[in-house]
Amino acid sequence: MNVETTDSPRRFLALAVFALLLAGFWLELQTIPLSRALTGPLVPTFAGFALLLAPVWFFAFGAAEPLRKALHERWMRIAAPAALAVPYIFYGVAQHEFEWRFALAMGMAPVLLTAVLEFSPKAQKLLWQDAVVLFALAATLELRLLSGAWPHSGLGSLPKLYLCDVALYLYLVVRQLEGVGYSFVPRASAFAIGMREWMYFAPFAFGVGFALHFIGFYPRVHSIAHILASMLITFLLTAVPEELFFRGIFQNLLEPRIGRVRALALASVLFGLSHFHKGAAFNWRYVVLAAIAGVFYGRAWREKRQLLASSTTHTMVDVVWYLWFK
Repeated sequence: MNVETTDSPRRFLALAVFALLLAGFWLELQTIPLSRALTGPLVPTFAGFALLLAPVWFFAFGAAEPLRKALHERWMRIAAPAALAVPYIFYGVAQHEFEWRFALAMGMAPVLLTAVLEFSPKAQKLLWQDAVVLFALAATLELRLLSGAWPHSGLGSLPKLYLCDVALYLYLVVRQLEGVGYSFVPRASAFAIGMREWMYFAPFAFGVGFALHFIGFYPRVHSIAHILASMLITFLLTAVPEELFFRGIFQNLLEPRIGRVRALALASVLFGLSHFHKGAAFNWRYVVLAAIAGVFYGRAWREKRQLLASSTTHTMVDVVWYLWFK
């Protein structure tokens, strides 16, 4: 049977669901304060968001392989990620907030990082080139170097979404890293593993969280629609980008170097440290809990190399905390 024919229904379904997602996000945008805070037209601004979300969605349905084949020349692969500046241009021009420094940074940085990986060996383990690339991505996020590009409250996830696009291109198209497990194709095993690890983490979350006076229980009633919307937004804008970086790429590259256990531990510690700035100069309580959570996220990912599994655990942890604990 022709593989292209077999994949066609899946690609059509992915496109249809993506269209529904955008429709849902568009309707939600009309109801939140952000729509009133933006001074320019919403349509081109929303188009920029859609362009940021598209790689996150379609790479999860196999877009990396055809894109790699289309960019068959080395210079094409190096030049192509300059297009990742386009979503910001849509937003900046529409809102009269366009700044050349952000456009140039978002266009040139992925080109430079692509060149670093394009001329590196394709060994399936952590190389110094990976260390340079991953440090650059992490520093950009943690130092909030792109926060000024989308300065309005409610747009804080867009720099992370942009960096997720960059990481997907670098490691699925250029680096061709194996075992990332980046797929949104529903699998019962992924959801089962994700929910299992969430339940395993729950006693630690409650025990350590209450012991450190980090969380408090706030019983509230939420509509099913609100819960589902929170899960969807958390999954796409928080869980997937973070799981891609820490599990699919970093832990994945570490394992051949230092082994499964040490890779899990180191990835979890660094994941915890990445949460140091949440609400305090150094929020050590958040760091401790995030590091413990990272162990269970890493366990979920590595069992069958499914990013959907760890993203499920991550989403459940964040949504339950957001809705019923503070």
